[in-house]
Amino acid sequence: MSPLPPRLTLVLGGARSGKSAHAEGLVMACPAPWLYLATAEIWDDEMAERIRIHRGRRGEGWITRDVPLALPEAIAAAEGAVLVDCLTLWLTNLILAEADVAAAAGRLAAACAAAAGPVVLVSNEVGLGIVPDNALARRFRDEAGRLHQRMAALADRVVLTVAGLPLTVKPQAPAGIPA
Repeated sequence: MSPLPPRLTLVLGGARSGKSAHAEGLVMACPAPWLYLATAEIWDDEMAERIRIHRGRRGEGWITRDVPLALPEAIAAAEGAVLVDCLTLWLTNLILAEADVAAAAGRLAAACAAAAGPVVLVSNEVGLGIVPDNALARRFRDEAGRLHQRMAALADRVVLTVAGLPLTVKPQAPAGIPA
């Protein structure tokens, strides 16, 4: 059996890097049921298919809630282990809704800090590529970077996934436990 995840873990990675599968494994080390907070919205048939495949990977013990905007509230109401997939889709929803991103990030940080059980956040690392060619995409990239920094500072563990390999960037807090 895997060791329980720390209070807050941030799992970052690029597209198809293995971040979601790694995060699911972390959460499944906790007692079931596990709460999966999905932030994606279905905008077209291709996205609907992606969501269907993603949901099909999880077996018994998972409770899925769609929270495109109300992520902090869902974390605050959770009773056990929580997996959030993903922060960048939540950020997209906030920007498109013209919400106050900084205030929402503050509510997210407070909810994670006060969560009843372990929280594992998944997010796309988008800051390693080229500078986007339009203002909206640049704003998204910048807001994602700020959100990742804020959550990484709060997290006990930060993992970067590359080609299916989880690389611990920030070790777990307790001394004597290997990162």
